[in-house]
Order: sequence, then structure tokens, then C-alpha cells
Amino acid sequence: MLFRQLEYFVAVAQERHFARAAEKCYVSQPALSAAIAKLERELNVTLINRGHSFEGLTPEGERLVVWAKRILAEHDAFKAEVHAVRSGITGTLRLGTVPTASTTASLVLSAFCSAHPLVQVQINSRLASTELYRRLREFELDAAIVHSASEDAHDVDLVPLYEERFVLLSSADMLPSGVSTLTWPEAAQLPLALLTADMRDRQIIDEAFAGHGITVTPQVETDSVASLFAQVAGGNWACIVPHTWLWTSPLGAEIRAVEMVDPVLKAEIALATNSAGPGSPVARALTASAHQLALDEFFNTQLLGITRRR
Repeated sequence: MLFRQLEYFVAVAQERHFARAAEKCYVSQPALSAAIAKLERELNVTLINRGHSFEGLTPEGERLVVWAKRILAEHDAFKAEVHAVRSGITGTLRLGTVPTASTTASLVLSAFCSAHPLVQVQINSRLASTELYRRLREFELDAAIVHSASEDAHDVDLVPLYEERFVLLSSADMLPSGVSTLTWPEAAQLPLALLTADMRDRQIIDEAFAGHGITVTPQVETDSVASLFAQVAGGNWACIVPHTWLWTSPLGAEIRAVEMVDPVLKAEIALATNSAGPGSPVARALTASAHQLALDEFFNTQLLGITRRR
């Protein structure tokens, strides 16, 4: 069995199409098909259901693709480990973040990139926690910034980064003068633009309203926090967002930020890495860097400074 055979097999499983898999692997389709057929002969099993085209994996193929991804990931990690001993940590860090953590990734990466200037970083910030955890487990990501309180948080190692708290943003004329906090029933009386219902932060917000027997139906829903800021800037809506966004979005005199209370909600955000095997050098280095951060203090100072301006 060769690593190349496993690479071809994983490519077919991911692309679900022989020609696209061959193109992804930079080989001809006959060469790819022959390599997978040889793998099947060596293992004495059928891995792929074939008709005129790809028709899915067999049960044996479904099991092998899990092992193949792990074998290939550990092979890549070993090569990177050897290279790191000789030349320092290099390569690409594949980092995923939930959308509401997309701006805080820069704070997590700052010290890491300074310590490892030869590493390149690719950030994917448009995936839900469930998908991020799946990609971690299947070695498609090296690390992810996610909500730690998730039923998907298994087979991963977590390093707590900070706790999200929630603030309401609105035009100044929507709120009474001088207030720095707002209750959930009070917020429900305002015209709201909120994150989409599939996002974990929206689910936390809905649970807070439900605790008061309230169901909100926002006129505007979006999967982008930046879009929510734009709705508020237009003057027609208020929105509720994690306080960790405030440091990148200076508020003018026409926009107010007040902390949501009764209750004050907190949602832990953590750096997740795959717990299987030693992991890649870049993932271990990022984890070591994350242990040194003190982001809660930074974000809470930002929140205190903004809500005092009223």
C-alpha cells in the first residue's frame, strides 16, 4: 500500500467523481482508477460502488476513508516535524473560525505569527461550529476557534480563549439617555436585526429571550456581524452581538452600545485541535501560543470603555 493510493482514494471520496479527483491529484483518470483498483486488490475488498460513474463508497470504503485521512495527516505531520527540526516551523496553518470570532483570530495569531514568520495562515470564517468540528476530526483543518459548549466538541483538545458577552447596538435615539445596560424584555421592544437561527450566538440570544417567555421575529437576519453593524448604521434597527466585535468597529456619536443583562450571558470560545496523534507542528505551536493569551481582560476593558460613553 502506497500513500499515493490513499491520496487518490480520499480524493475520490471527497469529490465523488473520478475525473475531478484525478484533476485534483494532477494525474490522469486511468492512472487514478488503476491505483485504487490495486489498493482494492491488496486489501481484498471493494471500496467504491461503480456503475457508469461514481456511485458511493461501500461500507468498507467508508471505514477506510476515515483511516486514510488520519494516516495521510500523520504522514504530513511527520514530514513537517522533520523539517521543523532542521529549519524551524514552516508550512500552512489551516484555521477555521465561527463567523463571530473572525475578527478575534488576528489577536490569537499575532504572537504566533511573530514567533513563526515562515508559517502561512489560511482562515475560513464562514462555517458553523458543527462543520468546523467535523473538519477538525477529518484532518481538513489544523485548528479552529469555536464555541466550546457544543455537543460536537468530542475527539478534540480545547484551550479556552475568552468568554463572549452580549451587547445591543442601536442608534442613539432608540435608547434612554444615560443607560449602560438593557434587559432582554426591553430589547424585545426594539426593531431588531439578528444573526441567522443556525448560528450558535443567535441560539444563545433566543434562549435568553425564551427565559422571559419571549419569542423574537427579527425583520432582518444575516450570517454576518459586519452586516448587522451596517443595519444599525442605517438607523432602522438595533442588533445584539458579542462584545468581542467592539474593538474593531469604532462607534460614532450616533451609535450606542449597552450591555445585555438579566441575565448577563457568557459563552466560552476556545481553540480546538484534533486530539488524535501528536498533531502537526503548526497546530502545536498555535496551541502553545494560545495558552499565553489574556483576551478576557482585553475585551472587558474595551466593553467598559464603550458602555461608559453614554
